[in-house]
Amino acid sequence: MLCRFPYSSILCGIRFASNFIISSQALQLISKPSKSMTSGYKAWLINDYTWNDTDVITNIMALKLYSYWRSSCSWRVRVCLALKKQEYEYIPIHLVKDGGEQRKESFRNVNPMAQVPTFVHGDVIISQSMAIMDYIDNKFEGYSLLPKDLALRAKVKEICEIICSGIQPIQNLSVLQKIGEANKMEWAHHWIQSGFDSLEKVLQKSSGKYCVGDDITMADACLVPQVYNANRFKVDMSKYPNISRIEKSLAEQPAFIKAHPDNQPDCPQK
Repeated sequence: MLCRFPYSSILCGIRFASNFIISSQALQLISKPSKSMTSGYKAWLINDYTWNDTDVITNIMALKLYSYWRSSCSWRVRVCLALKKQEYEYIPIHLVKDGGEQRKESFRNVNPMAQVPTFVHGDVIISQSMAIMDYIDNKFEGYSLLPKDLALRAKVKEICEIICSGIQPIQNLSVLQKIGEANKMEWAHHWIQSGFDSLEKVLQKSSGKYCVGDDITMADACLVPQVYNANRFKVDMSKYPNISRIEKSLAEQPAFIKAHPDNQPDCPQK
């Protein structure tokens, strides 16, 4: 028998049919009720998952993401999870409050680097957004975040690294805190602009509708948060027509809307 069962609001220890026990935390986010399941069980639906009733359920609420609403590194991962249609437990880590929650010993036990994002899948714990995105793409079926063509795949990773290694780390929170309040705007503006001068030229050759051709890839997940940072630090985006065009197209995609900082549970406007 093929069963469909909702992902969220699953109570610990409920026995479903006769073959397995569903054990997970109940999500805080509960939406409309779904149709009654076997044995009169009624659940609530955010995303549906499908399996055979002989399968062992191991992925329900196994995914956790330690994140901060405005963290561009966390944002990339949220986009990829949304593209893969994977729901997860969102664990907010405030990077500023009380000196930064990421510095607390309880979080350092999870990630000794004291950074977000940190991704947990059962017993697997991964930090660094590139490593997390690669794991997500290889672990979960569905939308592919990388092209099959070797050259195109390399180009996607090149663009990711331009952003993730060559631009964002120079203007991230810890660097800006070291630079100081008086100089952080000028510093971040300079390095984002310098990086975008190069990235724009790369995209002139690689882009179609998106960063590499006409399919959304991991590179696009990296681009959008960096454009957000560029606007935050007053970079003149009119100098970068390709970057701006791609970002505008991506902003309309459901996965990017879902991953946007304004739509995160720890967003201050919530």
